[in-house]
Amino acid sequence: MPGDQLLLTASLERQSLFAACMTERRSNLRRRAQWLIRFADRAMMVETHYAKSGDLRIAYQVIGKGPRDLVFVPGFISNLDHYWDEPSLVRFLSRLSSFSRLILFDKRGTGLSDRLGTLPTLEERMDDVRAVMDAVDSRRAALFGISEGGAMSMLFAATYPERTQALILYGAYADFHTWVLPPDRFEQFLAKIDASWGNGASISAFAPSKVADERFKQWWARFERLGASPSAVVMLMRMNSQIDVRHILPAIRVPTLVLHRQGDTRVSVEGGRYLAANIPGAKYIELPGADHVLWAGNVDRPADEIEEFLTGTRGEAEPDRVLATVLFTDLVDSTRRAAEMGDRPWRALLDEHDIIVRREIDRFRGREIKTLGDGFLAIFDGPARAVRCASEITTAVHELGLVLRSGVHTGEIEIKGEDIGGIAVHIAARIAGLAGSGQVLVSRTVRDLVAGSNLRFGEQGTHTLKGLSEGMSLYELAK
Repeated sequence: MPGDQLLLTASLERQSLFAACMTERRSNLRRRAQWLIRFADRAMMVETHYAKSGDLRIAYQVIGKGPRDLVFVPGFISNLDHYWDEPSLVRFLSRLSSFSRLILFDKRGTGLSDRLGTLPTLEERMDDVRAVMDAVDSRRAALFGISEGGAMSMLFAATYPERTQALILYGAYADFHTWVLPPDRFEQFLAKIDASWGNGASISAFAPSKVADERFKQWWARFERLGASPSAVVMLMRMNSQIDVRHILPAIRVPTLVLHRQGDTRVSVEGGRYLAANIPGAKYIELPGADHVLWAGNVDRPADEIEEFLTGTRGEAEPDRVLATVLFTDLVDSTRRAAEMGDRPWRALLDEHDIIVRREIDRFRGREIKTLGDGFLAIFDGPARAVRCASEITTAVHELGLVLRSGVHTGEIEIKGEDIGGIAVHIAARIAGLAGSGQVLVSRTVRDLVAGSNLRFGEQGTHTLKGLSEGMSLYELAK
């Protein structure tokens, strides 16, 4: 199952999936619903454990049951629990776990691991890798070091070749001041980080392609706060600025893959090229893009390269399909209102509308897919949340003098990068098109799945929707 399905299915109500399984008439989708139940149960069993490294406790998780161990060594901050709230990161980690036993951990001073009183040495951080490997009984593993995590991975590979099957580096560097920030720019950057940490402002330095993505920016702001406190970040950055492992590169004797994005805004691509040129026998692959954060850009290409490097083959891509609840919203009579008000006042009113919609989508744990002129397309991991979200939006925008109509349907969708497709999306759009002013219209599937949620519906008859051979019963949410 593709990676980004983990986020959407893990938290989907198990009872809803069971209901879908029992009411689905077509046997192939019934079997798929049963499989989704088993997958949801497995996904929700990802547990956090602690390994002891010296006097500190290091948090770790293990997913996948592949034939080889792969240790994911994160950049300067991380948070294991928060990983699972970002679909692209979930997709990437799940891709890795499809061909390995993937071992994740938060480095000391970050995420769920113990905090520090003093700056950690690179050797101490390297010992954390060994402690986690020992805790999960991993005698030999491939190490995947990202950014600052690359330095400790390289040191580990050179020091413990008997425990290192292979080394993979992404966005990594051997010397901080040469390829990340020169000394004359370091203090200025540190002051900026110290002043704005926790509000997501650093996204421009780490993931420039996501600056306008409000959902990702909110996730990133929480990632900052959950990864480390402002004081801890400053301390960690000072530690990172001392990194220089150029002298150990010739001592690395394990198979090595170096991945680097050509336009990386945080670590110069020359840093990746230097690693590949100075680690004996290293394979170098330059990826397109400017994001330093791996999961901000395309994650399939690096996952493909890693899989081929470790296994010799690339797994066949599975269709990116998942069970989800789709919500379409649309403003009624917007063209006439725009003509009456004029462009500037109408645009200001639309901005208020957009703020309300995004606030409610976020409150009900939805994911905005895109705006559609005067409406929104969003998906949810539970049908009751989608219906309640539509209801709250309808009420809130009514206070602005706007009238909304909505369509909700639960079904199998296809993930297409940041977009979605499939018959369930088309059905939800057509249901929205049939909705009247102020109406939240849902399919029978949604009505059946929210049984017991105290939501009440009125019958709206059976309608023939384009693309479906059978009529579909529709229901209006009672006000």
